Amino acid sequence: MAGTATYAFFRVGTLALGGKEEFAPIVAMWFATFSLAPGFFLPLEQELGRALSHRKANGQGGLPVVRRVVVLGGVITSTVLIVILLASPLITSNYFDGDWWMLAALATAFVAYAPAHLARGICAGTGRFRAYAVVMGSDGVIRIAACIVLATIGINSPGPYGFAVALSPLVAVVAVGYRGQLTTEPGPDAAWSEVTQNLGWLLIGTLFAAALLNAGPVAANLLSGDTPAEKEAIVRFGYGVLLARIPLFMFQAVQAALLPRLSRLAARGELDEFRLGLRRLMQLVVAVGVIGTTGAFLLGPIVIEKVYDAELGGRTLAMLAMSSAIYMAGLATAQAVIALRGHALVALGWGVGVIAFVLGTWLSSDQLFRRIEIGLVISSAAALCCFAAALRYKLRNGVEPTPGSVMDALTEMPFEG
Repeated sequence: MAGTATYAFFRVGTLALGGKEEFAPIVAMWFATFSLAPGFFLPLEQELGRALSHRKANGQGGLPVVRRVVVLGGVITSTVLIVILLASPLITSNYFDGDWWMLAALATAFVAYAPAHLARGICAGTGRFRAYAVVMGSDGVIRIAACIVLATIGINSPGPYGFAVALSPLVAVVAVGYRGQLTTEPGPDAAWSEVTQNLGWLLIGTLFAAALLNAGPVAANLLSGDTPAEKEAIVRFGYGVLLARIPLFMFQAVQAALLPRLSRLAARGELDEFRLGLRRLMQLVVAVGVIGTTGAFLLGPIVIEKVYDAELGGRTLAMLAMSSAIYMAGLATAQAVIALRGHALVALGWGVGVIAFVLGTWLSSDQLFRRIEIGLVISSAAALCCFAAALRYKLRNGVEPTPGSVMDALTEMPFEG
């Protein structure tokens, strides 16, 4: 549902603003938002869900845990917001082409996604999965509805549409909160260690992973000029990146079917079955990746033209889909490493991927899109190799998963939209 809503928003937004060039600021703000927000707040969601789940299993109330994580969220939000404001002249001039409204929308979006991720952590940790789905899935629908309203009343400047992206996650949080689905019971005091067991490594790893996932459009925006043709090309490239993520959204469906079973196997200590389940998951990942890459090459140009009235070559779409497929395989392997308590090794692997992207984009080609495509493929492959080596090391040493590490792995999904 999230993927469909994203594609629809890009289409509706382009039509509402009158063209691809006018929609370019929204594309820049979009990918910057989903580089920052999941990177900083997904680890808080993971640790909050893990701690609440542990307390629920022990018959203890989780309110002290929530209070601790809210404080952490406030510190992280304030710190990053201060950095954004201090760097605002540089960000606005170099990334948003002087559009201060887009910078304000980016800062607003970052703040708005903090309560959204905390709400999801509470819902996951307390077993309120219907409320979790509402918070997770309604964001895109609300965004499209706001976009349609703005277009209907004749708004044709990017700023209001940027704030539609920024404020959309808060609607569902208010709704589930009003229904009392974010409440937690009082319980024993929570030490900081209860909510920060793996927070540092999760934060580093998720930041790198989210940055790598959105690096293509961000790099294209930074490296391109400011002519109308180049701005239109960036939007077309953004369309291609979204199309290439279809395998990732398919991967989410695969996860929903398989990972709960892996969690139960790990909790019961049935490691042979756990390894067999991981092997089957990877086989599905490879199948989805091959189908997605082939489909992007053969059908991608037709889909881009029909859906977005834009042109993008099959080679570009295939390269983007291949990078997404390798990233997907890396993500699945990283989740297995996290389940085996390899949080630090996963953070290192994503860091290697970011370095590989910078080097690949810098050294591979003089053509804007080609150098980015090569950088994305090389970076995802580098991260995957690191995770594969880490997984082999963990399995050779007989490391066993814990319920907490498995829950961290289940929620390690640094992409949204």
